[in-house]
Order: sequence, then structure tokens, then C-alpha cells
Amino acid sequence: MTYPDPRYLGDHGEISAVHRPADTAPDIVSGTQRTHYLATHAATGGEFGLYRLDMSPRAPGAATHFHRTISESFFVLSGAVRLYNGERWTTCRAGDFLYVPVGGLHAFRNASDDPASMLLLFAPGAPREEYFERVAEMSLRGGRDLDEFRLRHDSYFVDGAPES
Repeated sequence: MTYPDPRYLGDHGEISAVHRPADTAPDIVSGTQRTHYLATHAATGGEFGLYRLDMSPRAPGAATHFHRTISESFFVLSGAVRLYNGERWTTCRAGDFLYVPVGGLHAFRNASDDPASMLLLFAPGAPREEYFERVAEMSLRGGRDLDEFRLRHDSYFVDGAPES
């Protein structure tokens, strides 16, 4: 294994880091979830997307689905999050991690009576922001609008997957 080809060709480095203080307000507040855009696909040049998801007690999360173009990783920061790895549901706590390769079935929810928080990492980076911003609205619309929205955002939901 080797490192990728260099993309920065300067001799002395540059000032380009981006800081986001912990107390920055969430970018989206929607029902039982608050989403923080830590590093969008635009900010990383498509390398990855990193988001913090804060969930209220009993937040439904996302039903079983997969992605054709991106992997998704989950890192639990606090609380207890139920994560589905395509085979079984597991209660994950602070420090637990789940990597889902491209095509891997997965789902999540906060099934507890306490709040929970986790990081979501998408690689390569994809424009997930519109998905986060409009998923509640599109779910209410349902039908063809919801189907097209999900396809546009590389989200393929599976009927009949086991529930936790």
C-alpha cells in the first residue's frame, strides 16, 4: 500500500485549517434531531463529510437502507444508540464505532429514554446537507417525491428489515 499522489506541491505549507467551536449552534433542528455540519463535502473538496447528530430520547433515526456510492461510519459520543449492521441490532455507547462499506445495510435509532449523540462520517464526501435539511418534509410528502428524493441522495431503503 502506498500513499496517494501529492495534491499539495508547496514547500512550506499553508494556513488553511478550519475551526468549529463546540458551542456552535446546530445547522438543522428538526423534530427529534439536531444536526451539526462539522465538515461538509464542499469544505473537504469531496474527501469526506462529517456530521454530529444529537438525538432526543426515543428518536426514530433512520430505517434500514444502503448507499451505492458512499460508505458511512458511526461513532457514538454519548448516550446509547441502537445501530443495525445488516444482520443484528446492537446497543452502542460512547466510544463504540460502526463502519458500513458501500452497499452495506444499516439503520440507527435512539431507543433509550435519554438523549444520545454520534458522529456520522461519509466517504467520499457527498452533498448530504440537502438530505438532512429536507428529509422530514419529503417523508411527509411521501410517494414519488420521496422516492426521487431518496434516489437523488443515494439512499435505498429496504422493506421488511427487522426492527430493534
